[in-house]
Formats: sequence, C-alpha cells, structure tokens
Amino acid sequence: MAEQRWLPVIAAVFVTSLVVSNIVAVKLISVGPFFLPAAILIFPVSYIFGDILTEVYGYAQARRVIWIGFGCNLMAVFIFWLSIELPPAPFWRTGAFESAAASQQAYQAIFGATPRILAASFLAYLVGEFLNSFVLAKMKITTRGRHLWMRTIGSTVVGQLADSGVFIFLAFYGTVPLDALAKMAGAQWLMKSAYEALATPLTYLAVTFLKRAERQDFYDRETNFNPLRWRE
Repeated sequence: MAEQRWLPVIAAVFVTSLVVSNIVAVKLISVGPFFLPAAILIFPVSYIFGDILTEVYGYAQARRVIWIGFGCNLMAVFIFWLSIELPPAPFWRTGAFESAAASQQAYQAIFGATPRILAASFLAYLVGEFLNSFVLAKMKITTRGRHLWMRTIGSTVVGQLADSGVFIFLAFYGTVPLDALAKMAGAQWLMKSAYEALATPLTYLAVTFLKRAERQDFYDRETNFNPLRWRE
C-alpha cells in the first residue's frame, strides 16, 4: 500500500520554488550573451519536482499540488499588495534610502507588479505546469515506464515552451518588437530546458529513492486529465 510519507516534502519544495521565483524575478541577470530574470535560478526546480510528482504519485496528485501552488502564489501577491498599500512608519529607513518615502518607493519597485504581468505569469504557470504533467504521464504509459530521461526532458521542453511563450507574449506584446519577443521567449525556453537536462541525474536519484520509500510507481491509465478536477 502506498504510504506517501514524502509527498508533503515534495509539494513544499515545489510551492517554495514557485513563490521564491516570483520574488526574485524582478532582477535581470546576465548569463553569457543572454539577459534573463533571476527566476531562472529557481523556477525550473518547480518543473523538476513536478516531474517527480507525476512520475511517482501520478497526474491527480500533481494536479492538486499545482493548484495549491497557484493558491499560495495568489496569497503572496495579495500580501505584497497589502503591505505596499499600507502607509510606512515615518521613521522607517531601508538600505541607503534616507526617508520613509524613498524606502517605500524602493519597496514598491521590488514587490509591486502590474496586473498585466501578474495575469501573464499566472496563466503561463498553469498552462506550462499542466502540459508538463500531462505529457510526462502519457509518455510514461507509451514507454511502459522506461527511459525516464526521455519523459522528464520531453515534458519539460513542451511545458517550458508553453510557459515562456505565453508569459512573454502576454506580458510584453505591444511594448516590445515581435522579433525581440521571440528571442526572449526562445532564450528562456532554452535555458530552462537545459537546466532540466543537467538535473536529470538528480531526478533519477530522487525518483528511485521515492519509488522505493513510498512503494509506489503510478501509471495514469484511467486518469481523468481535466485540469479543473480536484478529486481523482
């Protein structure tokens, strides 16, 4: 009988990587010839753990965790917004800023986000994560559980392509030339997919350990893949 003792841990890492990536994404970093959001450092971890969730526990469990992550992200955004709207203490100073007003502007620049960016981020997350989980579950049946590397990399290529394309297009269309949009989306997609490929040995170790510890190796042969469904 499946014990699922490690499921809360996997879910916690998944949600944490998602929320943290949205916080650090405000900074752009230079990676060789590419300029990318700092979220590139942590966001692909959510796909790696999404793969682990689907591979070990099945699509239905991954679906729940994806929606839990979405809810936690909404809560974080609400708290950020509320903390920005509340007036700062008159004596508050942060960093090199010498007044409460300047500190408030700096705080808002980091934790504030336009509705368009938020909507693009939320939709891209849902589309990408559900595609990633769906493709991996279907490939597992097709490959009869063999070639894990093919499933993890293949599902990530599809999911990250959708995530990068949806976010870049919805967030920046009309403000950035189309050729630049394509380059931005392509760069993010390549970097995130490469991240997954490099992490494949660690994914193998985690999956092998969890299947033995949980005594579970789920196949989604009769699963309802409706992303809006909560129960199995």
